[in-house]
Parts: sequence; structure tokens; C-alpha cells
Amino acid sequence: MKASTIAHAALGFSATASAAGALNLDLTSDTSIKNTAGTLAYGLMKYYNGNLTGGIPGLLPGPYYWWEAGGMFGHLIDYWYYTGDASYNQVTIEGMMHQITPKGDYLPVNQTNAMGNDDQGFWALTSMMAAEAVFPNPPSDTPQWLAGVQAVFNEYAVRWEEENGLCGGGLRWQVYSFLNGWSYKNSISNGCFFNIAARLARFTGNSTYAEWAQKVYDWEVKEGVITPEYVIYDGIEVDEAAKTCKNIHEVQFTYNAGVWLQGAAAMYDYGKSDAWKVHVNGFLNYTTRTFFKDNILYEPACETVHTCDQNMVSFKGYLIRNLAATAKLAPWTADEITQIISNAGKDAVKVCTGPNGPKFPGPDGTGCGFSWLNGTDDGLYGVGPQMDALAAVFYNLLPNVKGPATDKDRGTSKGNAGAGSNQAQPLPELRAITGGDRAGAAILTIFIAAGILAGSFFVASDVFSFA
Repeated sequence: MKASTIAHAALGFSATASAAGALNLDLTSDTSIKNTAGTLAYGLMKYYNGNLTGGIPGLLPGPYYWWEAGGMFGHLIDYWYYTGDASYNQVTIEGMMHQITPKGDYLPVNQTNAMGNDDQGFWALTSMMAAEAVFPNPPSDTPQWLAGVQAVFNEYAVRWEEENGLCGGGLRWQVYSFLNGWSYKNSISNGCFFNIAARLARFTGNSTYAEWAQKVYDWEVKEGVITPEYVIYDGIEVDEAAKTCKNIHEVQFTYNAGVWLQGAAAMYDYGKSDAWKVHVNGFLNYTTRTFFKDNILYEPACETVHTCDQNMVSFKGYLIRNLAATAKLAPWTADEITQIISNAGKDAVKVCTGPNGPKFPGPDGTGCGFSWLNGTDDGLYGVGPQMDALAAVFYNLLPNVKGPATDKDRGTSKGNAGAGSNQAQPLPELRAITGGDRAGAAILTIFIAAGILAGSFFVASDVFSFA
């Protein structure tokens, strides 16, 4: 790793980070928003050691899992796009390139033992963000942002076809049949497929992607996992013997709402159809009536009963991201969404008072708790809550930025429509293994095993999605 990257990300504040202490956010001041976001981003990156000796680029240390690092890099890409602070760009590029693998499909070999379609999908979503934000491209002799998304899309399509009509299609939760959760088709895996298909259609203009997005949406509706009222349930079980699907898991999460809402908005922007406008409004109305209590964003499945795991505490930050994108793709939603994000920013900073210490490695007085409902810091510090607050703050710069790019409007990322594997369960190619990889993989395996043993499949599909 280059010394300059270490200096930016490990030794000093970002260009817009403020001094340690209580956060003073003035939403009428772009400078205040950027300074507050800079402080939160710096605190977030103090959890990351992939740019340090002994760390693995692209991986968060245990107990955090692979998919969440992909989500983190997505926040960092938009953090740069919204604030102009490039302090973490090189770290992001290095991490993404280390995890995309030689085949360019975000299936690294050291994650095979817990690889879900949703896990791979979160990295593809981040790769799509990079293309749409015109994020600096990686070296030309390495996989490119757009091509990485196309690789994942192609592999999703193969896996769908390999179902041979079981339940009429649908992606399973897991990539490999030997993993727990194989007999489950969940809304976040299919939502990732829908979302990237819709955004690829918009970015490239290729109608094949739009046809797949429609197919995935229709499947979720047919199976009852998305209801006529646009309620999005977590998923449905596969009865392998009967070759059918049954037993819908009705738990609902913010990140499902977000990924489907943004995908619907991308489909609207692609074709400007009245049908997709109706879907956008349906998903947005569902979101506002389900995931807000006294106008405060929360995770109703687990937050008030204190059962959110380390994955779930990051979900509402992704919803904020998806809301911001929706405001650009479906402009009639902008006023409502701008107010939602403004409220979220004010609510989030109220609970960002945590001290520097074992639970929070960042600047003293800027560690973020998880729940915003009571306006007090609950002490549940970590990558997820810090990301939630970061998103809640910097997306308030929404009026200042352009909408997502396309290949005809500002986009520069190179694609490869034939990227990815033509096998439903491809075993990823090995790259040179370092001592750090061996140690990191061993640690992750221990945590994965512990998570599977302790998890409850009934509560939420992503309890098993630790990767």
C-alpha cells in the first residue's frame, strides 16, 4: 500500500474532518454538513485495517463480515461524490480491486464458505455506484466498475435459469448448495438482482437488463413476497421434495425497502412508464408508513426489542442511500425525501456522543449509537451505526449533486457484457495466498461458524448472511 494512502486514512483526519468533540450540525450550511460528515467518516475508517500491515484490503476485521465492507465502500464512494473529499478514494479502490477477484465477479475464494447472493450483490451495488458517480476508474489492466456489475448480473441470470422453473424462478439466498440457507429465496438477494438489472438498463440502454428487472419483480409479486400494498417480506422457503415454495417469512427490514425502491425508480427513469411511477409511489408509501416512528427512522423488526444484530444495525443507512438516489431518478419524490433525510441527519447526530475507547476507535465524543428514537446515545457503537449516521448527514447535500451518470451522460466506466461465469455455482479462481490472508480467513471462519450456530433463521434471513 502506498504511504500517501496510509497518511490520509490511518494517520490524519480527512480534508473536511472537524476536531474531536460533540458534533454541531447546521443543515443550512454546506460547510457544516461536510465537516460533520468528515468527522464521522474518519471515525468509521478507524475501524478499518485493510490498509495497514497485517490487514487484508477490502475486509473489515472480525466480528464484521465481508458483505458489510462492500456496503461501507458504497458509503465512501457517495461520501466523495457528495462532499468532494477524496481522502478515502485510494483505500476504496484498493479494497474493491482486492475483492473483485481475477474473474471480476466479486467471488473471492476466501469467502466461499459463506457466500450469499445478497453478499455478492452488495459489492455489485457498490460497483454500480462507482460507475454512476464517475468514481476514479481502476487501472485499465484490472476489472472495471461496470464490468464487475455485469459479471454479477450474468451469474445471477445463470443461477435463476438453473432453478429449472422451481417456484417459477427466483434466486436462492446462498450461492452454493452446501451452505445453510440454500433452501430459501429471499427479497434482498432478488432485490439486488432487480436493482442492478434496472440500473444497468438505465446506464447502458440495453433492454435485456430491463426485461430481467421486470421478470424479477413479477416473480416476487407472484410468490406473495411483495404484496399488492408493496409490503416486502423477507423471503420464502423452498420445499425441495415438493419442488415448490411455501412459508413466507413476514419480517420486514429497511434495506429491502430501499433496494426495491431505488430499482423501481431506475426502471421509471429508464422508460418513463406510468406503471413504474405507480410502483415507486407504492414502495415509498410503504417505507414511510412502516419504518418511521414519530417521524424517526428505525428498524421495527428488532430495534425496540433490542434484538438487532451487527448486520441489522447497518440497514437504515442503506435505505437513506437508496432514498437519495430515488429523489434524483424520480424527481416528484424529492421534496418528501429531502425532508426525511434532513430529519435523519438531525436525529443521528444527537446520538453521536460516544467516547474514544475499546468500542469506538475514533475521535472522542463522536462515536454513534444505533437507535435514534430517544435522542440519547445507546452505546451500541460499531461500523453499522457509524455508517448510518454518516449517510444521514452527507446525503443532506442532495440538492447540490447531479443524478447518477449513464454511459451517454458523464459515465466513463468500461463494460463487458460477457463478464462472469456461465456456471451456477462457480468456484472462484485462486490468487496468491499471503500469510495475512490465511490468518484473516481463519478468523472469519471461526466467526462465521459461531454466527451460524447462534443464529435464528426465523428472525431474519441475513442472520446467516455473515460473509
